[in-house]
Amino acid sequence: MIFDTAKVMSKGQITLPISIRKSMRLSTGDRVALIYQNDRVIMMNPSIYAMETLQKEMEGEWAKAGINSEDDLNELMREISTEYEGS
Repeated sequence: MIFDTAKVMSKGQITLPISIRKSMRLSTGDRVALIYQNDRVIMMNPSIYAMETLQKEMEGEWAKAGINSEDDLNELMREISTEYEGS
């Protein structure tokens, strides 16, 4: 864990401490996602945030579709492939 502080400037800007920029592998022009939750701000890579959100939204969808194993998934892929080739 890294703890540091940053001063909020008149336009709401802050400078991220170098230790945090290095840990997050941030370069000039990179974007970050800021999530405000429970009186805390979480900063993370926007791609990771999007993937985590998608995973939460899709949780349980495979089971709803009757896909409970790799064999079920392979069968679905065969069915889709057959339908695609037949069209």
